[in-house]
Amino acid sequence: MKFSLSALLLLGAIGARLAPPGQDPRPQSTPPPAASADLAGYIASLEEPGRAEWQKPDEVIRALKLLPGETLCDVGSGPGYFALRAARLLDASGWVYAEDVEASMIDALRDRISQARLSNVTPILGLPEDPLLPRASCDVILVVNTYHLFPNGPAFLRRLGKSLRPGGRLANIDFHKRETPQGPVLARRVAREAFLADAQRASFKLVAEEKFLPYQYFLLLKPVR
Repeated sequence: MKFSLSALLLLGAIGARLAPPGQDPRPQSTPPPAASADLAGYIASLEEPGRAEWQKPDEVIRALKLLPGETLCDVGSGPGYFALRAARLLDASGWVYAEDVEASMIDALRDRISQARLSNVTPILGLPEDPLLPRASCDVILVVNTYHLFPNGPAFLRRLGKSLRPGGRLANIDFHKRETPQGPVLARRVAREAFLADAQRASFKLVAEEKFLPYQYFLLLKPVR
């Protein structure tokens, strides 16, 4: 399957600065690798306090109920907005795989891992159609603001299912298909019901739902074995 460069860059946008309603989100998605100065500013924008107010990253990580020794796989991690938080929570007992399709994001993530002195994060440069996560390696797979970018949602979910350990779970967070102060244009959003239909086709079932995010649904699923 072939994809344009712009499509590949868009796929690295788990932590993208998200356009207000009515604006095309593409100019605010992952920048080209050559734009190092812009990349630094872009990454800094992801950490601005305003995002934490509605994205609630610490609450999201707590809601995953990660246990000591477990492995989190963050698909579309960008520069590690969630991955680094999870790594600190798990400490030396657990592990984090942080996957992204954009090499500049992986480079930035490596720098941030080093600066944070974390030794339990493995960056992975994935493919648009395959995150290249090790088989049966993940206790929790986290996908945030990214599902609508997958070229084939159900097929991608089936690949993720192969990376889950027995008893593992998948968490998907994405924007409701309605106008919100943050998020991509409505045409690019995947409604909660549409995602659940895709998940069912990929042999996942809904097991829990969190309701504390103001603009996004937060669904926890397990594969049907």
